[in-house]
Amino acid sequence: MNINSVLGFLKSSANMRGLAGPVLIVMILAMMVLPLPPILLDVLFTFNIAIAVMVLLISMNTTKALDFLSFPTILLMTTLLRLSLNVASTRVVLLEGHTGPDAAGKVIESFGHFLVGGNYAVGIVVFAILVVINFMVITKGAGRIAEVGARFTLDAMPGKQMAIDADLNAGLIGEDVARKRRAEISQEADFYGAMDGASKFVRGDAIAGILILFINLIGGLIVGVMQHDMDMASAAKVYTLLAIGDGLVAQIPALVISTAAGVVVSRVATDENIGEQMLGQLFRQPQVIMLTAAIIGMMGLIPGMPHFAFLLLAGAMVWLAYHLSQKTEKVAEQEQAVAAETPVITEPADASWEDVAQVDVLGLEVGYRLIALVDKAQDGDLLRRIKGIRKKFTQDIGFLPPSVHIRDNLDLRPNGYRITLKGVEVGSGEAYPHQFLAINPGNVTGELIGTPTRDPAFGLPAVWIDAALREQAQIMGYTVVDPGTVVATHLSNLISTRSAELLGRQEVQQLLEHLGKSAPKLVEDLVPKTLPLGTVQKVLQNLLDEGMHIRDMRTIVETLADNASRSQDAYQLTTLVRVALGPAIVQQYYPAEQELQVIGMDKELEHILMQAMQASQNGIGIEPGLADAVLRESRVAVEKQEQLGLPTVMLVPAQLRDLLARFLKRSVPNLRVISHDEVPDFKTIRVTALVGGTA
Repeated sequence: MNINSVLGFLKSSANMRGLAGPVLIVMILAMMVLPLPPILLDVLFTFNIAIAVMVLLISMNTTKALDFLSFPTILLMTTLLRLSLNVASTRVVLLEGHTGPDAAGKVIESFGHFLVGGNYAVGIVVFAILVVINFMVITKGAGRIAEVGARFTLDAMPGKQMAIDADLNAGLIGEDVARKRRAEISQEADFYGAMDGASKFVRGDAIAGILILFINLIGGLIVGVMQHDMDMASAAKVYTLLAIGDGLVAQIPALVISTAAGVVVSRVATDENIGEQMLGQLFRQPQVIMLTAAIIGMMGLIPGMPHFAFLLLAGAMVWLAYHLSQKTEKVAEQEQAVAAETPVITEPADASWEDVAQVDVLGLEVGYRLIALVDKAQDGDLLRRIKGIRKKFTQDIGFLPPSVHIRDNLDLRPNGYRITLKGVEVGSGEAYPHQFLAINPGNVTGELIGTPTRDPAFGLPAVWIDAALREQAQIMGYTVVDPGTVVATHLSNLISTRSAELLGRQEVQQLLEHLGKSAPKLVEDLVPKTLPLGTVQKVLQNLLDEGMHIRDMRTIVETLADNASRSQDAYQLTTLVRVALGPAIVQQYYPAEQELQVIGMDKELEHILMQAMQASQNGIGIEPGLADAVLRESRVAVEKQEQLGLPTVMLVPAQLRDLLARFLKRSVPNLRVISHDEVPDFKTIRVTALVGGTA
């Protein structure tokens, strides 16, 4: 056998389930025509009983009718199976019945002898009762319920369809959910309609059972007496028991199937099956059970009644009622405890100004894989690092920055994060938990295996590596940091460079209040008597914007108080404050040097710029060609200063400092501009690079 034949066989085996239905129909119809041996009849009658029990159990364990959509078809198939078995058994009974009660197999013999005690009169009565129960009670009731259910379902279809369309238009559900719900409504209508029709098969089966019984009785008597020379009494006994056994073995599964049909169509769809519904609702009220026990107990005390049975049942019901009452009290106590802990949900109040959401000044949003970095339960230390950043910022810059509001954002990449300032993104990046970022400072001795990237804080080339490569990366000269440090460093760099935007009027007021604890008169004389709070804020922002700290608030406030009477302009006041803070400014750029190695400006260029300022109407205009030359020369000087490893500081006359500082800020961000007035007298100056000439 080659591989193609094997694959063909497997493919045909996979399609066998599709052939099961047609093959079963053919086999059932064949049983009506072909003679069957008694042993095969026993197997098929047993199979019929097993199928009936399975259908009943499945119907009891469904939570809604649509869970058993194939039930109408199964009802038809089982009815055909019983009828075909009746035909096959009738053939055997009439052909071999004269040989004895076991002529049609052991199953029919057992039902004819064991269930009715071998008494054919009793058998006829039992059979008649089963037929009446099945035909008049169960089947008729189930059929009526199915008919009414189908009618109500069809009447409710337009309303249900409109409800689905309304939910879809309102955005409460998607197109896939709406399509599924429409299909369920259609299936429900088809199901009840099919059950209404299938119940007619069961009623017809009951009628056929009665007719088959009488046919077997009359036919058996004729065959036994006329063909096999049996006396009337013997023939009546043998064929009656065989006919009754055949009828019972068919009617009992039919009764089970009819019960299953009634269960399916009569249930109300909930999340519980039939057994859970019955036990949960029938034995829900202990008072009802206790009252029933009292009535049964009183009946048991009446003379002539079976005292033992009544009193035993009454005692059992008393015990059950007590047990249920204890359980109900325990559940009620638990519900009260939960209700006490749960806040009372009141009717929503009307919209108010309290509903207006404020934008976070500083925000950090993380993807779901980075939640562990900010979760203390998962040993995340980013919160601790952020607290350290805010404390260091306060010590270095001179004011307390706003708190960082951290939240997860599912719109971000799983490993992504972004930093927002007043709701606007100012920085973003990615961090990988359980990995390390190896940053190349420019002097590494090799390459690492990992995910190439750039350090989000300073833009240096970097690689995300596994923890196993950490020591190797350090040996090769890389700076290795963990994911929390990457995010914290990026945040620290951003709030440092944007400190001016973080200083609001609230922070300025807190600064003045803090200074007022040690110098109350100084603060009282400045704000609001001499200067408005907004002007003080603008001066402080100007200082921060040029990389200055504002830790020396006493000097700043004293300078503003001394000069506020002469000028209210924030830029002029900033210049005066810078002169007062000159030693601190120089120390910030040259911590311990006595000699200041600075970038100078050619005297002729200084003269031209001063003339341009005087000629300009607003005092800040520079001719485009001159501006381009100053910008180009400044970049060259900064590159030379950086190559020498010196601070990129330009020294200019006081009249030009403010103009050049604002002009060069965006184009040459690394350049700091100071004036001659800001340099202390005890410092010496040496020009190492020149703008507009050669040093």
